[in-house]
Amino acid sequence: MAELKVLIVDDEAGIRSGVSRILNRFRVTYPFMDEAYTYKVLEAETGEKGLEIIDSEQPDIVLLDNKLPGISGVEVLDYIKQKNYDIVVAMITSYASLDVALRATRDGATDFIPKPFTPQELKSSIENITKQQYLKRITSRMKEEGKKIRFRFLSVLSHELKSPLNAVEGYLNMMRDREAGNDINDYAEMIERSIQRIQGMRTLIMDLLDFTKIKLEVKKDKVVELDPALLMTQCVETINPLAIQKDVSIVIEKKSDVIISADEEDMNIIFNNLLSNAVKYNKEGGQVVITIDREGNDAVMEVKDTGIGISSEDQQVLFNEFVRIKNDKTRNIAGSGLGLSIVKKIADLYQGSITVASRPDEGSVFKLKLPVRQEKE
Repeated sequence: MAELKVLIVDDEAGIRSGVSRILNRFRVTYPFMDEAYTYKVLEAETGEKGLEIIDSEQPDIVLLDNKLPGISGVEVLDYIKQKNYDIVVAMITSYASLDVALRATRDGATDFIPKPFTPQELKSSIENITKQQYLKRITSRMKEEGKKIRFRFLSVLSHELKSPLNAVEGYLNMMRDREAGNDINDYAEMIERSIQRIQGMRTLIMDLLDFTKIKLEVKKDKVVELDPALLMTQCVETINPLAIQKDVSIVIEKKSDVIISADEEDMNIIFNNLLSNAVKYNKEGGQVVITIDREGNDAVMEVKDTGIGISSEDQQVLFNEFVRIKNDKTRNIAGSGLGLSIVKKIADLYQGSITVASRPDEGSVFKLKLPVRQEKE
């Protein structure tokens, strides 16, 4: 078995002992893991003591209260972030401090556990955090171990599909057995929830497939001269059904004739991700404007939308792996948290860049820069 260190930082002795007692014999395992995980609980009654343990013990998980004697939990969270420690943080706080927990989540905390909590609520949160930590670490290892880890990553896909598949199967069985009656309208909510889960599965599958296609270097035999305007036009045709459904108009403005040298498959992944996000996170009746221009030796593709926007805090982590912006406006939008990290990885491969400028409720502008046509070797 593998052991994860869990540090509980809380000034209430009852909370600390409760966490220790609950996790003492708790274990977590998933089909895609090599072994089960158990937990060693460390305790700190103040933020200062917590920092000492963080530096000396390097825990894997920190359960962090915000209201502490001395430095606050948010300050401890900021310290972990500045040190760039490989630690998953969950805020453990009262319902009265829920707004603090939400802000902390935007600042890097993975989750929050409102107290008082039941043993099952704590176990459920730890189980989810363990899965996220495992996924994050195996993603890092993918860069070093190549295909072997990539195949294992596909087993994560199979596991993540089980829950939505079970839900859809359950709804279909209920409809088959007419459990809500014979009126089709009585099943409208079941049908809608099934559609949402299917959309989520499709997104996850496509993003993970794209993720496994990313190369550690550009294959020169697949690099060809490409017209970004033509590729964008093809991507618009692909995304247009969703745009029509949301009443979102898409406009392409070609300001300069530019040619890039790249693998067409890589560019399609980038353009499709940027364009689909611009439509998905847009408002009903909104607009997407795609601008293609040139700045010096770079081809510049801007995708501007009139959507829900992104806070400055969320923009800082937007291109990280498995990051999904969670708020009331994104709750029903399917996503894997991989799309923009894939865009950044591919842009980096071509010595390019991807940036974002955004304001909540005003929209976003994603700016992709790629070198113009390179000389063939």
